[in-house]
Amino acid sequence: MLKQIDKNIWVAEQPLRYLGLSVGTRMTVIRLNNRELVVISPIQVDEPTIEQINQIGDVCHIIAPNCYHYLFAPNFKQIYPKAIFWAAPGLAFKKPELPIDKNITGDGKSFINGIEYLLFDGFGTLGLNGIDTTINECVFFHPESRTLILTDIAFHFDESFPLVTQLAARIIGGYKTLSPSLLEKLGTQEKEKVRASVSQVLAWDFERVIMAHGSIIENQGKERFKTGYAHF
Repeated sequence: MLKQIDKNIWVAEQPLRYLGLSVGTRMTVIRLNNRELVVISPIQVDEPTIEQINQIGDVCHIIAPNCYHYLFAPNFKQIYPKAIFWAAPGLAFKKPELPIDKNITGDGKSFINGIEYLLFDGFGTLGLNGIDTTINECVFFHPESRTLILTDIAFHFDESFPLVTQLAARIIGGYKTLSPSLLEKLGTQEKEKVRASVSQVLAWDFERVIMAHGSIIENQGKERFKTGYAHF
């Protein structure tokens, strides 16, 4: 079900397990001035959620924000075939079978009026197959609601998550902090590029932070993001 966060911005959530942990996942829906809807990191939606979406506007843009968060985008494209499926840089090469319409460039030039973005350059992670530097996450900023929208570059787990997830986050990072985990610190080889990306994010005037995994931060989001990356 959709939950309104602020004027013209909603989220919807679903359960998700990663590496055996219950981390959940979240999509963000933004309504533009012309009532077009932008869906960032789609989840698997049910009929009641589809009805809610249709009531608030017209889905015109579907965004896979990095090279990991694309699993439910094809289904969303089936539901809304006229919408433009935007893919993070490199995703079309990684998954050529996806019904991608356009690729997001890494130049930071806004491709949707009312939403700003940047490619969070240099970011990597340590996964089951070793170091992966091809996440290519695009970070978004909605000026109207002063909201920063992240996917996998920072987490924020708290007491609302299962005890096992809380314990893991305490050990590897992301528990009651807006920060990447130890896996990202170990997997990132170009830390200077990441620091440059962090500086660009901090140039935006945001208060709230929505991330794919963790609890939404409503206040002091910029300061908490800055603190979370202070020792990266």
